[in-house]
Amino acid sequence: MTINDPERLAEVTAAFVEYERALMEDDIAAMDALFHDAPTTNRYGVGEVLYGIAEIREFRKGRGGSPQRRLGKVSIVTYGEAFATADAEFFREGCERRGRQTQSWVKFADGWKVVSAHVSLEGSTH
Repeated sequence: MTINDPERLAEVTAAFVEYERALMEDDIAAMDALFHDAPTTNRYGVGEVLYGIAEIREFRKGRGGSPQRRLGKVSIVTYGEAFATADAEFFREGCERRGRQTQSWVKFADGWKVVSAHVSLEGSTH
């Protein structure tokens, strides 16, 4: 298995950058297009637990946009031809706590899609 094949890494990085753009611009159609359209796609957020693409879409429709943020360190790793992870630190405007985002990406016939995502903010360890 090849780790970080340059072509695969470029593809996933482009998809990750597009997702971040869509998130900051509240481009719901673009965000939806980058998540796998299946009941097995899940997203754990700072304040929500969403099972299946239908719940994820409903959350996005009622959210009114994501809090604006800037990215810190980003680590994208590809494993073979069709699986990748993207881990990112982020910092929301007006918030001192560091946020963390993890995405699992799979390459399908129609491109790279997020199949699992987790977003959290640092808090106390107790």
